Amino acid sequence: MPGQTNETTPAPTVVGWREWVRMDSVGVPWIKAKVDTGARTSSLHAFDLQRLEVEGRPWVRFDVHPWQATAEDAVTVELPIHDVRTVRSSSGHEETRYVVLVQLVLGHRSVDAEVTLTDRDEMGFRMLVGREALVRGFLVDPAASYAGGRPERAVRRRNWGR
Repeated sequence: MPGQTNETTPAPTVVGWREWVRMDSVGVPWIKAKVDTGARTSSLHAFDLQRLEVEGRPWVRFDVHPWQATAEDAVTVELPIHDVRTVRSSSGHEETRYVVLVQLVLGHRSVDAEVTLTDRDEMGFRMLVGREALVRGFLVDPAASYAGGRPERAVRRRNWGR
C-alpha cells in the first residue's frame, strides 16, 4: 500500500521547500538551498571554475560562497568532473555545466547527488536540490521551511571557513 514502510524501506525524510544543507565532504558545513521538484539535477553556486588534470583525469576547482549576499567564508573545492551537460533553465536559457558528485546531508539523511556548477548569484538561494537527489527517500512538504532544522544563528554568521 502506498505510504507504508517495512523493514527494508525506511520512512521518508520530510523536507520543506527550503532547507539548510551540509556538504561536509567538501568543507561546506552549511548552505541554504531551495528544494525544487521541478528541477531534475541539483545545482550549486560556484565561482572561479578552473578545469585541471589530476593523474590524467579531468577535475574542476571552484569556490563556494555559502552565505547569501557575501563572499565571507569562501571554500575552495576540487572534485573530479563526473560529466559535462547542457542544462536548460526555467527561462529557457541553455548553458553547458560541469557536473560533480557531492554527498549532501539534507534533513539528517545523507545522499550522493549529481550537482551542476553554475553562477546562481542572481538567484535567491546558493543551491538548488533537484528531484534526482530527492527520489532517494525524501518527501517534500511545500508548506514547510527548514523541516530538517537550522544551524544556530551564531553558526550561520560566524567565520567558520577560516
